[in-house]
Amino acid sequence: MKNLKKLTLLHSNDMHGDFLAEQVDDELVGGVSLLSGYINKVRQEEKNVIYAIAGDMFCGSVIDSEFHGISTIQIMNMLGPDIVTLGNHEVDYGVTHLLFLEKCAEFPIINANLYLKTNHTRLFDPCRIIEIDGMKILFIGVMTEITLMKCKKDKMVGTFVTLEDAVGEVGKICNAYNAADVDFTVLLTHIGLEEDKKLAAMLDPAWGVDVIIGGHSHDFLEEPIVVNGVPIVQAGTGTDEIGRFDITIDTDNNCIDSYTWTPVPINDKTCPRDEAIEDVIRGYKDTTDEKYGRIITKLVRKLTAPSHIEETEIGDLFADILKDSLGVDIFLLSSGSIRVQEFGPVVTKGGFDECFPFDDSAHMLHLTGAQLKHALLRMLRDEALAGEHTEFYQVSRGLSFEYDQKTHSLLRIEFEGEPVEDDRVYTVGLQDFSYKDLKDSFDLDYDEVEKDHPRREIATSCAQILEESLQKGQHQNAKVEGRMVIH
Repeated sequence: MKNLKKLTLLHSNDMHGDFLAEQVDDELVGGVSLLSGYINKVRQEEKNVIYAIAGDMFCGSVIDSEFHGISTIQIMNMLGPDIVTLGNHEVDYGVTHLLFLEKCAEFPIINANLYLKTNHTRLFDPCRIIEIDGMKILFIGVMTEITLMKCKKDKMVGTFVTLEDAVGEVGKICNAYNAADVDFTVLLTHIGLEEDKKLAAMLDPAWGVDVIIGGHSHDFLEEPIVVNGVPIVQAGTGTDEIGRFDITIDTDNNCIDSYTWTPVPINDKTCPRDEAIEDVIRGYKDTTDEKYGRIITKLVRKLTAPSHIEETEIGDLFADILKDSLGVDIFLLSSGSIRVQEFGPVVTKGGFDECFPFDDSAHMLHLTGAQLKHALLRMLRDEALAGEHTEFYQVSRGLSFEYDQKTHSLLRIEFEGEPVEDDRVYTVGLQDFSYKDLKDSFDLDYDEVEKDHPRREIATSCAQILEESLQKGQHQNAKVEGRMVIH
């Protein structure tokens, strides 16, 4: 007869400082108070409950950015996760500050792949065993280099290079804990859904990985995706949803006997409020409201950015401001630096910071027409247009192109109404993040690009340029003009 035990595994990912509930029709949706109320309710109703977070607690709200994550850690301490893995935005305030924040956390943070280059000492515990009701649950935290671009600024810190490296590390950890009689193994990843699928396909079944709880790509799933016998789940983004596994574990054979998984909506109809956590958030909000409530500008109308992989109104406005202010021919603005889908018409300091939270310097490169075409073809690769979590760019006024996805070719590319010439040199502005990601984003080599014209840092803050320009001009507007036409 099997020895069966039940486990309820709750999980969130990519919360991004989404602390406050929002009014949607006739109900309050999301927010940490209602999320905490639901988690506490489940902890009272069920015997064995674990709550896990798959990265990106930080960045995306003025409360988080104003206090550099300290507010988030305090709020998360009250929420009480049992285990957390790092996301890429956990390093936005710097690796040193992250290590300080970890000391403030009253919950374990795991990550298998951040290490010091000098002696390969890991910065965090790679895994953690949680014992509950006689069961041993092994959690392993995984990221890969593509999600950790900010770490490239720190010459002392290294990370895995490839998914294959991450798979090898998972195997090593699983093998090392065989003697511990682990009943259930969870990979907490922050690499995106498509990478999770690849990771699952490469896992050796003998390692005993039971589920993958992922993040980074902000995917909302109706049901798990099963690859190589491993269920993969995500819970969208923010605090509007939480994922819930109800699992029966065969503790004799250390495997799942059966499970159900569902995304649970967080709203005031089904989730009680946690008034203690509301008081803490209100204290932070009162401070930020005073600073961030000032009005920067009023746009003609609300501008939108519904997708990262197409031309958007917000993208056009920001790319044009940076082009004009910096005096470059072309500015390529990372779509990922725009973090809202709607902007204005009244723009407050807080609204601007939520829209454009990741401040960066700007660099000027000199690209030939041939290099510019090559860069755009790299940006337009199939995986980017399929919605995978790769970098995509908004282009400034004057540059336009038409791309055929079937033939992977540029049917037309023009600058100021004239065809882009292969030998002509164009000045191109990039954010610092994009410059450091030159090879992956554009398939360009630094030596080749800077052979005749060294790159030059032309501004220390893109956010300051945008804010100053918006503040100077009321009633600004932007419309999608067909700068990027993709067939």
